[in-house]
Amino acid sequence: MSTETATKWAIDASHSEITFKVKHLVISTVTGKFNSFDASMETDGDNFEDANIRFEADINSIDTNNEDRDNHLKSEDFFNAAEHPKMVFESRSFKSSGEGEYKLIGDLTIRGNTKTVELDVEYGGTVQDPYGQIKAGFEVTGKINRKEFGLKWSAVTEAGNVVVSDEVKLAFSVQFVKG
Repeated sequence: MSTETATKWAIDASHSEITFKVKHLVISTVTGKFNSFDASMETDGDNFEDANIRFEADINSIDTNNEDRDNHLKSEDFFNAAEHPKMVFESRSFKSSGEGEYKLIGDLTIRGNTKTVELDVEYGGTVQDPYGQIKAGFEVTGKINRKEFGLKWSAVTEAGNVVVSDEVKLAFSVQFVKG
């Protein structure tokens, strides 16, 4: 990508949300989110193909609507926020996979463990808002195995049910503003 034609985009955090879902006791789903995050995207003009994307979330901003659970997630059992305060994603490729659809491949680092992940992206469109800003919207989904990133805490109930599943579903609804 030529830096002369590079278009810079910044996350519009007030119109974006970073959520995850994990099965609890195999019968229900717990949804969580990160309240503090940042992301940037660099494109070749207005073409999103081959965009460079960087994202990071503040682990201490995790919110599952339960303070005790949030504190447990920040602890050594899971994210270890004291030593690893950020979750970081850096793209390797962003390729069209159909009309308004992309495959986003990149390196996700959680708790000092970096793995390459593939995410599905649905492009929602680009519009000019009432203030004259150009905004682009995307829905990003994917799955990761939490144990691959060092989030290994596990427990089993007396009945033999796993308390927390290994699979975590990611769902990001993001809006970028053209800089």
